[in-house]
Amino acid sequence: MEQIAVAVVLDGDRVLIGKRPDHVPWGGFWEFPGGKILPGEKSAEAASRECREETGVAICVERLLYHAEAAQPDGAAIAIDFWLAKPQGGFAEPKPPFCWVPCRQLRDYRFPPANDGVLRLLGVV
Repeated sequence: MEQIAVAVVLDGDRVLIGKRPDHVPWGGFWEFPGGKILPGEKSAEAASRECREETGVAICVERLLYHAEAAQPDGAAIAIDFWLAKPQGGFAEPKPPFCWVPCRQLRDYRFPPANDGVLRLLGVV
């Protein structure tokens, strides 16, 4: 089972999300920054690294928010740790395709089903 770490980065009432490329599983859907956990890497470290690499935003990881096990569209199993985080040193402008959106508007974006538990915790669904 592939291990994934994701950063749910909150800055006040805004959250950091990006649109997935069309050529990947769940292409065209929105996501929080994250990716594969490297061998020997801790999940929280992976969430921080992936966020910095994908968005250019350095973060402080606060705590594990949610864990999900899901299947990709091709049936591959994944385990996802969602980490609550905040920008390190305050607000930072992310690299595209990532952007800050008000949490209350998250319901206007389509996320892969594995994100449903996080969205419920954020009061979106």
